[in-house]
Amino acid sequence: MKYMALIYSQDGSGPAWGTPEFQTMMQGYAALNDALKAAGAYVAGDALQGVDTATTLRLRDGRTETMDGPFAETKERLGGFYIMDCANLDEALRFAAMIPTASYGSVEVRPLVVWN
Repeated sequence: MKYMALIYSQDGSGPAWGTPEFQTMMQGYAALNDALKAAGAYVAGDALQGVDTATTLRLRDGRTETMDGPFAETKERLGGFYIMDCANLDEALRFAAMIPTASYGSVEVRPLVVWN
């Protein structure tokens, strides 16, 4: 079954870019990528650019409306994701626990609906 891990954190809550702590975090992400690939569970994963680059789109009364930024003001922002092909939720949660941002943010794990 495929699961998506949505990675959230507050701006400024993680290690600062270029610091030794940031390098340690990135090594944690590399280790997770290696573990997912070794298990055959890696489907996709990436970081997202900042919320200042986001555009929200809505359709209302036949009109397309767009606005800069995320739709809702939140303290935590979506910073990245993984799509994993796991045997079950327990395996997906085991991999999600390896996501370094979980130590200062949160990781939401959801099964994907497969339409075909």
